[in-house]
Amino acid sequence: MSVLTFPDAERLVVDFLKNRPELTGTTVDNRPPAGFDGTQKAVLVSRVGGAFLDDQHLDQPLLDLEVYGPDKTTAHGVALAARACVLELTGTSYGTAVVTDVAEEDGPRWLPDYLRPQGNRYLATVRLRLRLA
Repeated sequence: MSVLTFPDAERLVVDFLKNRPELTGTTVDNRPPAGFDGTQKAVLVSRVGGAFLDDQHLDQPLLDLEVYGPDKTTAHGVALAARACVLELTGTSYGTAVVTDVAEEDGPRWLPDYLRPQGNRYLATVRLRLRLA
């Protein structure tokens, strides 16, 4: 019996988004950069749940995209760009896993960040389906 290896779903999304031309000038990572106060253009990716379906050999990570900008309009534009890009993940290979589906669980919504009161934040949640080899 082989050992099951789960891909890093956060890094999969970060790697897919960070060089997209739609997000030029935007920091994309799974943690905020040093000195981050919420006013920089950023997409922060965090796995917030999901489950493995053993009988189908599928991991279904649930991921939040926290999107920031210097003002509400810019943050919203970055959120819409990140949203469109993430929906293009279907068919992407990552290590031995393949993204078989992307579903938006909750589209971008305005959600002030009380830890970074100057920041402008939108939050979206997506679910990936990853077929594991």
